[in-house]
Amino acid sequence: MITEKDEELLSILRCNARASVSDIARATGVSRTAIQNRLTKLENSGVIKAYSIVLGSEYSNKLISANVSLKVNPNLRRNICIALRKIHNISHIYSISGEYDLLATIQAQTLEKLNEILNIVCSLEGIERTNSSIILDTVFEK
Repeated sequence: MITEKDEELLSILRCNARASVSDIARATGVSRTAIQNRLTKLENSGVIKAYSIVLGSEYSNKLISANVSLKVNPNLRRNICIALRKIHNISHIYSISGEYDLLATIQAQTLEKLNEILNIVCSLEGIERTNSSIILDTVFEK
């Protein structure tokens, strides 16, 4: 069971995953030891899986992002997912309902690089069809 203080701690970490235990303790009004114990509990229970970075707008605004819907051979789906995970320009892979089976988000610094990655994805054995949409602008992000 997650407490209100745990939710507060998670909120702080979502804003800054590098926040120190001391800073979190000050912000929540809880001792450093209590915060460290809560962090350990949240990590051990799987609530906190990892700590990561959020790319700054100076870098991320220059990236070209595309959502690529993939129709895959069901017998090769597992192999396709393994191959897609190895392509470091793919940031997300979702299993979806409808005409397509997977949705991948690709980010590249140039259209040429995006095209190169799309060619690699399309050439994977078991990819039957793709549909790509370049993201023009972020209207809302939470």
